Amino acid sequence: MSLTITSPAFQDQGEIPRAHTGQGADRSPALAWSGAPAGTRSFVLIVDDPDAPDPAAPKMTWVHWVLYDLPPTATGLPEGATSTTLPPGTREGLNDWRRTGYNGPAPPIGRHRYFFKLFALDAVLPDLGRPTKLDLEKAMDPHVLESARLMGTYAKGK
Repeated sequence: MSLTITSPAFQDQGEIPRAHTGQGADRSPALAWSGAPAGTRSFVLIVDDPDAPDPAAPKMTWVHWVLYDLPPTATGLPEGATSTTLPPGTREGLNDWRRTGYNGPAPPIGRHRYFFKLFALDAVLPDLGRPTKLDLEKAMDPHVLESARLMGTYAKGK
C-alpha cells in the first residue's frame, strides 16, 4: 500500500470550502493519511500554492503551512489544528507570512491550486528552529522514503 493523504473537507482536485480559507474561519481542514512505508520515523507536511500571485502568470510558490517531526504513529490532523492540538513532538516552520501555523487560501486573483504534501521520512529531524519550506526541504531531502499529495482549489468569492 502506498502513502495517501485525504481530507473529509474536499476531494483531490476539488474546491476547498470557504471555512478553510482567509475569507472564512481560516481553519485548517482535517487531514488523514495511511500507507506509511516501513521504516517511517516521522512525517513532514507542507501546504503551498504554486500559482501566486496570478495563475495566468505565476511568479512564486506561496507557502501556507510547514510542519515537521510529526510522529510515525500519527494518521492525520484534526480540523483547526493549532500548536496545542498537534501530535506530541510535532515542530512548526514558518509560512510565507513569516509566522507558524496554518493560513488558508486568499488568492488575490483567479483560481489557485493548493497542494497538501506529506512526506514520510526515515529520520526524526533535529530542531531546526522555525525553518522555512526551503530550509526544511534541504534537511529532509536525504531522508524521504515516500510522498503523497492532496490538491484543492480556491478562488476568492465576492
